[in-house]
Amino acid sequence: MYVIECADGTLYTGYTTDVERRVAEHDAGEGAKYTRGRTPVTLRHVESFASQSAAMSREHAIKSLSRAEKERLIGGDGEGDGES
Repeated sequence: MYVIECADGTLYTGYTTDVERRVAEHDAGEGAKYTRGRTPVTLRHVESFASQSAAMSREHAIKSLSRAEKERLIGGDGEGDGES
């Protein structure tokens, strides 16, 4: 599960088995429709899970957070370390 910050300052949350590949896809305009016009993107937070189901559940929980709560999660100093 990952959170990226788009060039317009918005945050996008997703899940994947290969974060580096997926962020590169977003950056190349080949990722989610939402991020296509908002490149470049910056990886801000990563969390690892044992199952896709667990990652999807966490993704949903993060998408339900307010902007302020997401900012606290990712911190203000770049890429998160997956611990919260």
